[in-house]
Amino acid sequence: MRIRKIAEPMYSTLTHTSNTAVDLEDDDFRRLRDFIKEYSGIFFSDEQKYIFVSRLTSRLGIRKLNSFKDYYFFLKYDKEREDELSIVVDLLTTNETYFFREILQLKALFEEIIPIIKAEKSYISRPSLRIWSAGSSTGEEPYTVSIMAKEYGIDKDFNIEIYATDISQRVLSISRKGIYGNASFRVTDEYYKKKYFEPYGDKLKIKDEIKNMIKISHINLMDSTVINLLSSMDVIICRNVLIYFDLESKKKLIEKFYDKLGSNGWLLLGHAESLINITSLFKLVQLKNDLVYRKPQK
Repeated sequence: MRIRKIAEPMYSTLTHTSNTAVDLEDDDFRRLRDFIKEYSGIFFSDEQKYIFVSRLTSRLGIRKLNSFKDYYFFLKYDKEREDELSIVVDLLTTNETYFFREILQLKALFEEIIPIIKAEKSYISRPSLRIWSAGSSTGEEPYTVSIMAKEYGIDKDFNIEIYATDISQRVLSISRKGIYGNASFRVTDEYYKKKYFEPYGDKLKIKDEIKNMIKISHINLMDSTVINLLSSMDVIICRNVLIYFDLESKKKLIEKFYDKLGSNGWLLLGHAESLINITSLFKLVQLKNDLVYRKPQK
């Protein structure tokens, strides 16, 4: 049987890098929007078209493309598509985070959840404790978990593995450097800054004893193949990620988390997020410090 080679669409190019607004036809918007959603889970409704256009228009000039239709073909077929998709994700989301964010939830983790895990693993002399910060952004969240593990002495009870993953290579680069300005420390006590950071110009750099506790990786949460390579987790922290997804993508992601958590595993979402009308896979648990989700034991 003869197989025909499918030619890659050609896209036209500009000869300038103008940031002038470019019209986006509804059909082209939906095609581009749905492609980005399939890739990343990030969804923009028809009512959010203006925001979508305003955040991406500059990329047409930078890539020297005439239209969003050309940009769609670029993202789908160009050899630099992965680099560009990473930039698109950055532009369409807000990587706003800081150390010790939503502290009551973190207190629930260390004062209530981890003692339960310790009791359940008491038959093991030094059990593993695997915590996954999914959508870790610039790293403040997983580094906060590491600092608190030291403060609570958890590292003496467990072999701790803390995974920090994000779809954006830019924010992962910041995480790996571990250098932060004042905005990252808006609620951080001076005690922690002096104990776990060192001066780096007009910023602070996290000390190696904390940095070395984290395994930083590039992971697209829509990529089941890569997620399946991760070890089974005791705790998954995924805060302020679901807010960007539509219902279909939320369901897919939560099912991935369910499969990746061990028996009785714990799922911590952002305070503005809930599994209501998404899934009944998890049980909502009222702790002293916060409401969290738990995978029921089979």
